[in-house]
Amino acid sequence: MTAPALVQKLWNYCNILRDDGLSYGDYVEQLTFLLFLKMADEQSRAPFNKPSPIPKGFGWDKLVSLDGDELEIHYRHTLEELGKRSGMLGIIFRKAQNKIQDPSKLRRLVVDLIDKEQWTMLGTDVKGDAYEGLLQKNAEDVKGGAGQYFTPRALISAMVDVMAPKPGQTICDPACGTGGFLLAAHDYLAKLPGLDRAQKKALKSGTFHGIELVDSVIQLSFRQGTAGL
Repeated sequence: MTAPALVQKLWNYCNILRDDGLSYGDYVEQLTFLLFLKMADEQSRAPFNKPSPIPKGFGWDKLVSLDGDELEIHYRHTLEELGKRSGMLGIIFRKAQNKIQDPSKLRRLVVDLIDKEQWTMLGTDVKGDAYEGLLQKNAEDVKGGAGQYFTPRALISAMVDVMAPKPGQTICDPACGTGGFLLAAHDYLAKLPGLDRAQKKALKSGTFHGIELVDSVIQLSFRQGTAGL
């Protein structure tokens, strides 16, 4: 599936949830919660066979097996339980709440929209473009504070090109939002010719630093990055 088709598929369902009072930002938040659980499940299976960070009984396999009030209750408890965990998992789900109160609509989002795709198998560009497309739609529809979530990719790329970061430099974004500028700077450096092993290693640790004061935006960026979006 192409990125535009994927964005349209996900966004069409957002319009349905909007009738229940769910904001665009809330929809993107709930979507990333569920995508994180789905992709953690995919990566625990062949051919990846990675240990799942999700505790037994709270994974994607349990969610898709439930319906009705049982699904809504379990999803709510799942978010609460994951938010209590230590380390990165607890940060990602800190204060997470289920905002999709209609169990039938939650079931459709889980089973019909998310479960039918193999998200790990989608190309990184497709997933990244889809995620960016959702943020852009949110920014277009919610004018207040939109820049907190989305800066157009063309503008980010132009600014990174002008700054022309070099290997060995420390790069910091003091208001990083969901990390778009840091990701663009990483891509810029990673594509430079002639990087040695030490320089490539530095790109993974120690080069990039971001600061963000809003919890929900920080969590959104963590779910995006950890899930491979």
